[in-house]
Amino acid sequence: MRSAFEVADILRRHGASYRRENAGHLGRGERRVMGAVEACRTPRLGGHVDTCDDCGLTRVSYNSCRNRHCPKCQGAARKQWVAARIADLLPVPYFHVVFTLPPAVAEIAFQNKAIVYALLMRISAETLQTIAANPRWLGAEIGVTAVLHTWGQAMTHHPHVHCVVPGGGLSTDRSTWIACRPGFFLPVRVLARLFRQLFLAALAKAFAQGELRFFNDLAHLNDAAVFTRHLACARSIEWVVYAKPPFGGPEQVLAYLGRYTHRVAIANSRIVELDDDHVAFRWKDYRRNGCDREQVMCLHP
Repeated sequence: MRSAFEVADILRRHGASYRRENAGHLGRGERRVMGAVEACRTPRLGGHVDTCDDCGLTRVSYNSCRNRHCPKCQGAARKQWVAARIADLLPVPYFHVVFTLPPAVAEIAFQNKAIVYALLMRISAETLQTIAANPRWLGAEIGVTAVLHTWGQAMTHHPHVHCVVPGGGLSTDRSTWIACRPGFFLPVRVLARLFRQLFLAALAKAFAQGELRFFNDLAHLNDAAVFTRHLACARSIEWVVYAKPPFGGPEQVLAYLGRYTHRVAIANSRIVELDDDHVAFRWKDYRRNGCDREQVMCLHP
């Protein structure tokens, strides 16, 4: 069933003015996605005519943009991606592990996306593999399927990595399977502290090599002493790592991740209202329980 409102409707109605007002913040990638979604299944991309051989009824179908971020184009690709990941699953228990950047580091990521997101992916995997290789915890070589998310339900910047990890791995000589304890993979506090240590060290190195740039409200971080103090504050707090067996098994987690590897950040079905002054959409507030969890947010287009 077609949604009453679509991301494409918002972009067609407000995309041009948004691009003008935010010209300094939009790169070619964002502009390319916006243009593709606006043009999807419209005369701009051409089309073809379907004719029924029996009754002669004809129907014009406009072509799809096939952009990876389009909410309407990636159903088949998403199913193929999920099926391929499910085919890789081993006949063992799995765990869902999530690494989240604290706000003090997330704001650095927002202005240095390519560098910091790459660090987030690499160090999440390195943390898991390092702790798992320690004989005190598992003593095995493990594999990881990881997907980067950079937003939360409320469409705010919230960089984190979802990992689907088998509950065990290969011995050092790769001759034996070593299983974790039932229902327990690796200690989250140990994971969180190594993650914090490795990430902050990598950030300091990137800064020393001149790879990080700051502007506007973070311009003060261009000063080395200020940046060092900023990292010290991030080091003084506990970082969050989540690790639990998925309720619906690894297939359920992979299906969830598939909705975000092949789609823009918000589904058409979540958009409830659109006019000249605002866009309203549904979101889940996980701090609430029951019926109060689902909220509606209104934003300027």
